[in-house]
This record gives sequence, structure tokens and C-alpha cells, in this order.
Amino acid sequence: MAGNSQKDKKLVTEITAMDEDFAKWYTDIVKKADLIDYSSVKGCMIIRPYGYAIWENIQKILDAKFKETGVEKVYMPMFIPESLLKKEKDPVEGFAPEVAWVTHGGNEKLAERLCVRPTSETLFCEHYANIIKSYRDLPKVYNQWCSVVRWEKTTRPFLRSREFLWQEGHTMHRTAEEAEARTVQMLNVYADFFEKELGMPVIRGQKTDKEKFAGAEATYTVEALMHDGKALQGGTSHNFGNGFAKAFDIQFLDSDNQLKYAYETSWGVSTRIIGGIIMTHGDDSGLVLPPSVAPIQVVVIPVQQHKEGVIEAASKLADTLKAAGFRVKMDDSEQSPGWKFSEYEMKGVPLRIEIGPRDLAEGKCVIVRRDNREKSFVAINDVTTAVTEGLENLRAALYEKALKNREDRTFSATNLEELVNIANENSGYIRAMWCGDLECEMKLKEVADVTSRCMPFDAEAISDKCVCCGRDAKKLVYWGKAY
Repeated sequence: MAGNSQKDKKLVTEITAMDEDFAKWYTDIVKKADLIDYSSVKGCMIIRPYGYAIWENIQKILDAKFKETGVEKVYMPMFIPESLLKKEKDPVEGFAPEVAWVTHGGNEKLAERLCVRPTSETLFCEHYANIIKSYRDLPKVYNQWCSVVRWEKTTRPFLRSREFLWQEGHTMHRTAEEAEARTVQMLNVYADFFEKELGMPVIRGQKTDKEKFAGAEATYTVEALMHDGKALQGGTSHNFGNGFAKAFDIQFLDSDNQLKYAYETSWGVSTRIIGGIIMTHGDDSGLVLPPSVAPIQVVVIPVQQHKEGVIEAASKLADTLKAAGFRVKMDDSEQSPGWKFSEYEMKGVPLRIEIGPRDLAEGKCVIVRRDNREKSFVAINDVTTAVTEGLENLRAALYEKALKNREDRTFSATNLEELVNIANENSGYIRAMWCGDLECEMKLKEVADVTSRCMPFDAEAISDKCVCCGRDAKKLVYWGKAY
């Protein structure tokens, strides 16, 4: 027994403490929870089955939400001819340093270079120009799930890699008002997903012109705050106006018999969501997964499984929960219970059920929550109800804990000295007024190493002067350091 205790203790301490080295803690988790492995292609990651199962659950939930709003799925080619990419110069200039090029097909040099898609606006626009002729053809509300390539210099699993998975929605509309409504609608779909499914509170707002997508009229964002006080851009929704439509000649004959340009939106989230989940909810024992995306929602562990009836009872429990619709695993391997407890804590499984000879004799089992390790003794006949309540209570607790972290790490500044002092002494959001000038935005980056995260919707002014220059302020901005 002593040997097992030592082994179990070692398993838990394999993860670097987050307060000791947050970056190392993060890397330890993505590797030791079997989320990723590194590949021979620098900057690219192998998403392992457990990590991919999380992404599949994210896909499943979001795809259903998209379809409820009328979205249809398509798939576009992964290659973009250089001439097509150059039709809209703003995005081209924005992505130019990160573009990967295909120059040869087999041994022959291509007549025209092909870009491996960093994003697919140009492909969608080319297609829309071919199929949109009349106002009756609108709206077109398409989305694709795919991978994109951006040749990043500094990479980090899930947060920034040279190839990553995402979804990109691209829609075309008859009027500017319809496009704006769709842009806001999709942002709210993202925000609700983050808060209600992932337990991650977000701030909804607009990006400054400096931070918006190149070529967009407006970029809206959901921003989440990580455990270490850095911000993470969770998802963005862009209103492109009719700039792309003009560049690609996407015109339609309206009901008044006039040719008009269509209005476009684009919106997307990526596998960086998984990084956000880790850094919002994880602890020094590993992952803590929100139940809606956890590959295993409940693990059933028989204790003293060699004793008569224990394996059978655990198996029956697991089957009951599976029949009720939960994702369940029963671990009857020969590893010690302590090893199993550590393993599934590392993997962030929301609920653990333990059942042994004594529990069996009393007609009960033990349910342990991953987030706070709270134990409940539950009658076996009531296990389905108890698991339903346990998962919902855990999700709500994750949200409240993350919200408290954000509130504790949100500060306000009304002048430059105050903002610099806060940035030097604390990590988190700094709420401060801004005049709207790029010069002031750049200066705050220079003197305080903060960037504008977003201008929150319907925010009340905390001053009438810009925090940087002292002139009349136009917007409240959340400033901070970000991933």
C-alpha cells in the first residue's frame, strides 16, 4: 500500500504549480492530460483523441446553434490563387507575413503561386459572385469547419499554431441593416456559448480600428480573462459592409430593378477555445472541464474491485448513466484507486463515482466533484438525478469562480500615471476612457505594455477625459495584456 501512495503522490506533483510558472503549468497540462503531442513540423501540433473529443463536442454544440439561425455548411478549397487573394488588398496586407505558399505541383513550377488559406473570404466572395444574381438569392448564410495556416513565429499549443482548426462563417445580405443584425446575432451566439456551456464569463464589445480585421467596417469580440489575468479573444464577428462585394463584383438585381452590391459578414472561433478552457478553469491537479464539452462526464471507479459484486454493481451504474444520456467511463483496470483518482483529475472529468463493498451493502455510492472535491453519498437508485444536479452545479460554480477572478482583476484608471501603476502592479483588465486617436492607443502599448481589448457595448463613462492625453474622451475601453 505504501508503494501505491508514493506513486499516487508523484502523479499529482508532475504538474508545475500555476503560481510558480503559469506557462510551464499550461504546457504540462496539455501534454500530461493527453491533449496534444508535438510533431516534426515546427509550430504544428498533433491533437490527440482526448483533445480532439473536446473539439468535437464544441463543434457539435456550436453547429447546432448555428443551424438554428439558418446557417448552412459548405466546404471551400484549401488553396487560393495569388491573383484572387490580391483582389482585396487590406486583408492581403494584414496576412502577408503569415502566408504559406505552394510554388510547385510535383516537379513542375506552378504558373501562379497558391496560398494555403489563412482565411477564406476571397474564396467565398468568388463563389458568391457566381451564384448571387437577384435579391431572391439573398441572404446566403454559409459556414465551414476546416483548418487554416498562418506562419506564426512564436507558437503555443491551442493558443497559436501554424495550422489550427476553426469554423468560419461568411454571409451575404441584401441590406446594411441585415448584415449588422447578423454580425451582432453571431457574436451573441458565441457569448452565450462561452457563458452557458463553458462557464466562461465574457465581455462583449467592439474592437478599435487598430485591432479590427483588415477590411472590416467593424469587428465585434467576446473577451475572456484567464486565471493569470491575461485576456483571451474568444471569438470575433465582423461586419464587412460592401467593400468585398465591390472588389469581387457581387451584385444583385433588387426589387426596384436596380443593381446593388451585397453586404457581407464573417465570424469565427478556433481551437484556441480549448486553451481558454484550460487557463480559465484548470488547477494544479490538471484540467477542470465544463460538463458540456468533457469527453467523459462521469467516471465510475470500483474500489476493492476484487470483492464479490463490486465490478457488477459499478458496471450496472455506468450502464444506467449511459442510458440516461451521459458520457460515462468505467475503469476496472488493475491500477490502484489512488492512481485512477489522480488520472481522471488530471483529465478534468467533472464527476467521479466510487463504489465499494461497504457502499454496495448500504445501497449507495460516493460522488466526487472535480472542481472542489466535494463528496456526496447518494442512494444508487437516485444516481441519475444526483449526476444531473452535480454537473449543473459544477458548471455554475465554474462560471461564478471565473467571474470572481475577473471582478477581482478589473481596475479603473482616470489618468496615465494611474494606468501605468496599475499595469505594473497587477494583472487583469484596466477600464479607462479613450479619445479615439491611434497615437494614444500606441502610447499605452509603449508605456504600459497594454493593448485595447474591446470597447464594451452600452458601457457607462467613468470620466470625460482620455486617460492618455487628457482631451475629451469618446469611448470606455478595456485595456490589458493578452494571449
